[in-house]
Amino acid sequence: MYNGFLRYNADEKLFSHDDNVLVGVSGGIDSVVLAHLFNHNETRFAIAHCNFNLRGNESDEDENFVKKLSEDFGVHIYTVSFQTSAYATEKGISIEMAARELRYDWFEKIANEHGFTKIAVAHHLDDTLETFILNLSRGTGIRGLSGIKPAVGKIIRPLLFATRKEIEQYASENNLDFRFDSSNDDIHFRRNKVRHKILPLIEELNPAFRENLCQTIQNLSATEKIYTEKINEVKKIVVHEEGCWTIIDKEELQNFQPTPVYLFEILRSYGFNASTISKVAESINASPGSQFFSSSHRLVIDRKSLIVMPIEKQNQELFYIERDQDFVFDPFEMKITVETHLPGYKIARDKHVGLFDLDKINFPLVIRKWQHGEYFRPLGMENLKKVSDFFIDNKLSIPEKENTWIIASDNKIIWIVGHRIDDRFKVTKDTSQILRMELQL
Repeated sequence: MYNGFLRYNADEKLFSHDDNVLVGVSGGIDSVVLAHLFNHNETRFAIAHCNFNLRGNESDEDENFVKKLSEDFGVHIYTVSFQTSAYATEKGISIEMAARELRYDWFEKIANEHGFTKIAVAHHLDDTLETFILNLSRGTGIRGLSGIKPAVGKIIRPLLFATRKEIEQYASENNLDFRFDSSNDDIHFRRNKVRHKILPLIEELNPAFRENLCQTIQNLSATEKIYTEKINEVKKIVVHEEGCWTIIDKEELQNFQPTPVYLFEILRSYGFNASTISKVAESINASPGSQFFSSSHRLVIDRKSLIVMPIEKQNQELFYIERDQDFVFDPFEMKITVETHLPGYKIARDKHVGLFDLDKINFPLVIRKWQHGEYFRPLGMENLKKVSDFFIDNKLSIPEKENTWIIASDNKIIWIVGHRIDDRFKVTKDTSQILRMELQL
């Protein structure tokens, strides 16, 4: 077992002697064996234990047992107590999911605060088989069928090579004490039902099922690597970043088939679920303006692209420009100068520069977001125009509209910043002084 532990770690490059490892120990046989293996290794480690308060006195006894184990090993222990049931109710999730979220968030916190480079958890080969069955039952893609990963970020799983029987044999040979979690026999938990009911039933049909399924998972894992390489190649062609926006070229995307599969792989990392992504795929060539939401991001279908952006609270803040001010730092950087209008003065045609008749301006100027229903007179026009209609005529996407600022004098728009000044404030032959505002890009 120990040689297998070392061999698997070397093959998967999970940790080295330079690492400082935080080992999650519940007190059950799997995590106790994991801690025992680390204790025979030269790698620095400490123990972390979560008390989920789900089994009354048993939970407290588990904590005491793990504390005693850390004393026997002569290593530091970190403990935490969670009100897991209350957390699950608050979040509207299962007890299993609540415990998982609480555990991994706390592990990450302890690792960051105390300099642990790896976090070791005790998943083993039987966990991989059970996860395969669970994922298959709820519907999944190739990623969900390719097994638990040996490492994800700081999280490592050094026991994935070992079966439960091998772990039990190692514990017996080394006279290891461990705690028995009575909830492991509760078949109301889906994983326990797979472990105690479904897998044994399938093994009755085929005694070699576990061995065959392990080989199948290995094959799917290898296939997933090829699949992922292709997805990443397509992403480089189809996706580019503009600040905090992700821009997906619709024409390029649709050159790759099946398009919904590529779209799913691009969007899933932004929190979009399969159902929403399916609707995006169906609407990809619909009229611009359709919007879709995940918990963290918004997707807008534009004319030539899909635009994905973080969901942010709309900025209603006002910024002021005083008469003697020569620079703006927020919400963008802009240089301000006053220039004399002399014969031959060349009017800049750069959309990032606004030139105004200073005598027509009343200070302080206000920088703010545009408002629905307001008007301005675009340079060169005699009549007022709705700002929203101006945006439509200039083919601005919804995100571009929302990120556009205006500058106003006495609540009259003088400049839709970066787009068009108002004709009423333009420089004329009668202008004596020019207010020049230039965006610093």
